[in-house]
Amino acid sequence: MVVGAALFGAGGCGYALVGRGITTDASIKRIGVPLFRDATGKPSLDQMITRRVIEELLRRGRFDVVQQAAGVDAVVDGEIVSYNASPVGFEAGSSAAPGAQTQASRYAVTVTARVKYVKTGSAVPMWANESFTFRDEYDVGSDPGAFIDQEGQALERLSQAFARSLVSAMLEAF
Repeated sequence: MVVGAALFGAGGCGYALVGRGITTDASIKRIGVPLFRDATGKPSLDQMITRRVIEELLRRGRFDVVQQAAGVDAVVDGEIVSYNASPVGFEAGSSAAPGAQTQASRYAVTVTARVKYVKTGSAVPMWANESFTFRDEYDVGSDPGAFIDQEGQALERLSQAFARSLVSAMLEAF
């Protein structure tokens, strides 16, 4: 009996998990995520990021999510403003002679987007970030032809992490 009372009392002790609750307006049941606009010209980047944001919202299980801005309670409006792949690691070329060229062996990919989460009919966003940035790195290896494949895999990882963090920032209290 004493143990039961102690356990019952512990439930109201004031402890709670911070940052785990959804703090968005409870009237929002349907969210529109139109294709992110892409100012970078990087092929398929807009589709990849939009798809991942939709998947992450659906994973939360609380919303219907569509890829349009009409007939929804809120809209996630995004524009990818920069994409950069730059070498961050180098190795000597195959020739060991003095003056041999070095080549990039590791690249960093950075994507920056302008995103706002707006309730339909409101002029003021519930959440906005003018430079939401994510970065990932990948090794090229000795085969220069692998660069494109490795970059694509890095973009998939980056877009998934980007979406997870974006949706958390939009919906969770921190």
